[in-house]
Amino acid sequence: MSTGAHMDLEAEPGGVPAAAPPPPADVGNVRKDLFLAYKTLGVVFGGLVTSPLYVFSTMHMSSPTEADFLGIYSIMFWTLTLIGVVKYVGIALNADDHGEGGTFAMYSLLCRHANMGILPSKRVYSAEEQLLHNQSQSAKTPSNLGKFFERSLTARRVLLFMSILGMCMLIGDGVLTPAISVLSAIQGLRAPFPAVTQPVVAFLSAAILIGLFLVQKYGTSKVSFLFSPIMAAWTFTTPMVGIYSIFCYYPGIFKAISPYYIVHFFLKNKKEGWQMLGATVLAITGAEAMFADLGHFSKKAIQIAFLSSVYPSLILTYAGQTACLINHLKDTDQENIGKVFDDAFYKFIPRPVYWPMFVIATLAAIVASQSLISATFSVIKQSVVLDYFPRVKVVHTSDENEGEVYSPETNYILMVLCVGVILGFGGGQAIGNAFGLVVIMVMLITSIMLTLVMIIIWRTPPVLVATYFVPFVIMEGSYVSAVFTKFTEGGWLPFAISMILALIMFVWYYGRQKKTEYERANKISAERLGELLAKPEVQRVQGLCFFYSNIQDGLTPILGHYISNMSSLHSVTIFVTLRYLLVPKVDPQQRIAVRRLGPRGVYQCTVQYGYADNLSLKGGEDLAAHVVSCLRQHVQASADGQSSPVSAEEEAADLEAARAAGVVHVRGKMRLYVGDDAGWFDKVMLRFYEFLHSICRSALPALGVPLQQRVEIGMLYKV
Repeated sequence: MSTGAHMDLEAEPGGVPAAAPPPPADVGNVRKDLFLAYKTLGVVFGGLVTSPLYVFSTMHMSSPTEADFLGIYSIMFWTLTLIGVVKYVGIALNADDHGEGGTFAMYSLLCRHANMGILPSKRVYSAEEQLLHNQSQSAKTPSNLGKFFERSLTARRVLLFMSILGMCMLIGDGVLTPAISVLSAIQGLRAPFPAVTQPVVAFLSAAILIGLFLVQKYGTSKVSFLFSPIMAAWTFTTPMVGIYSIFCYYPGIFKAISPYYIVHFFLKNKKEGWQMLGATVLAITGAEAMFADLGHFSKKAIQIAFLSSVYPSLILTYAGQTACLINHLKDTDQENIGKVFDDAFYKFIPRPVYWPMFVIATLAAIVASQSLISATFSVIKQSVVLDYFPRVKVVHTSDENEGEVYSPETNYILMVLCVGVILGFGGGQAIGNAFGLVVIMVMLITSIMLTLVMIIIWRTPPVLVATYFVPFVIMEGSYVSAVFTKFTEGGWLPFAISMILALIMFVWYYGRQKKTEYERANKISAERLGELLAKPEVQRVQGLCFFYSNIQDGLTPILGHYISNMSSLHSVTIFVTLRYLLVPKVDPQQRIAVRRLGPRGVYQCTVQYGYADNLSLKGGEDLAAHVVSCLRQHVQASADGQSSPVSAEEEAADLEAARAAGVVHVRGKMRLYVGDDAGWFDKVMLRFYEFLHSICRSALPALGVPLQQRVEIGMLYKV
């Protein structure tokens, strides 16, 4: 036995047997992808796989027939196939921005390949933007469509607003998914207990959601390991029940895959059939999360999870529900036939497994709600980091997972809206009317932006672009037209929420860029700073000052205002620019860049972040300590090979003495005065911006700056 064992090993020249070869890299990658695919069930697909809870319940037809149900199933089958498989899995997942997905990721991708920013201050074709501008030779010559966007400010504004609206639609989704999912799951109490009324179900659902929102501040890391098993159980058990229903009630259900039944459905039902699209669109609820959550998982993991489990599960579950409802038609009298859709999910659950399925459904609804809540926090965090949204408090609840964040203001606003939706609408059908609008609108926006990516970046042949664009815009446009018929029945709510959020984000971004334009036009050069410090009345006081600015190729005009009023400047002053780039993450080695400016003790520091980066520093180190550490390294590294009137030792000593004397963080608070001669667009946008600016948080707390070290300097300028 021992001889046989030694024969499996090759002896190296020194007589020592070589170690067994490691498993092939491909095997390790496959295992990793399979594990990530399993984890996506609890994070990415929560909203999509729980849609059978409420899709049929939101439908209404006066006299449905067997052919109608076959037509409805055919519509859902082809919607899941075309939008889920073809659009998202096959195409959209390839339009990532360094691994990040979503409408804003596509917008940043477009901005890096063409001059499509809303204002000149955001242009990416400059020598200093090498971190952003890593593109192919073919992309350096803009396409005709790219040139059109470069010439048209209106087109660039529309593109920005559309990408922002896509993000806001996901937030609207975060309001409605918890409400409709939990309410539909708790609805299962009514059949076994007739005494449980709809208001009782609504209050129980609201209580569950209130509890869920109240525990958000503790983070989800301690219970997140349960999410994937719960969703895996749901994804496995519902198609099993579906297969049982198919064999028991309607074995020939899959003949409905033929598009013939869709054509027959619309020819027979005409307007009523068209209006039914507003409910069938809910079958694809949550598909956008495949693209929006791409940054948390790999593309291959999401594709494996959807094609191997989520898609088959939904196809079998909806087939089973359809078979069960067709069977119920036989047992329903003509007067109540329109109520066959009521409580459709629990009708198709066999009695022996009713309560286990009720428990799994409730847990799955809670996990789906948590996924949307976490996604909303992530969207808000990225928007704040990129300066597209007024600053709100963002807390990182996990040291291991930097993507796990919590925003108190966002959390409680979401809670009030979710509970208000449940108590205000009461039933799942009314919430479904509201839900369909955000579902299909964000998908239509994705289709339009994906077409722009094809034309401007991928340079796809026009025939192939048309092959994608025409059928998908027709299909999604038909859904949008049907959903808007329910605008007054609840569809206005998520649309209003999304539009308000999009307007806030657009106004905030526009106002911030106007301020940056003013600062760049009136910036103070290093030579001018030397002249100001040379004045006899200006003193250098001991201490370390971090002076925050929005520009890095000069000094903020607030500096001149500060020196004129204070007649002093700290012995060591570091002008800090927080630079948010249109990339997901910045390499930690490129995070902080420092350099000397003209006068002694004056430095320029640029801190670079991507929109998916964590603002807080590792190990609890504050920004001041990290910048000082980088500056000390810079002083030591630049001591050799450079002639300077101050030695590296003196410079380092000055730095330590200044830090020991005290640290202060100075932030300019520039206010805009909108004069009567300003255009109407600026009057509306900038006055609204000033209101938002007056109620938002300061930027310094997000960087961990202690309250006692903060100083704000006010300045007014006329637009």
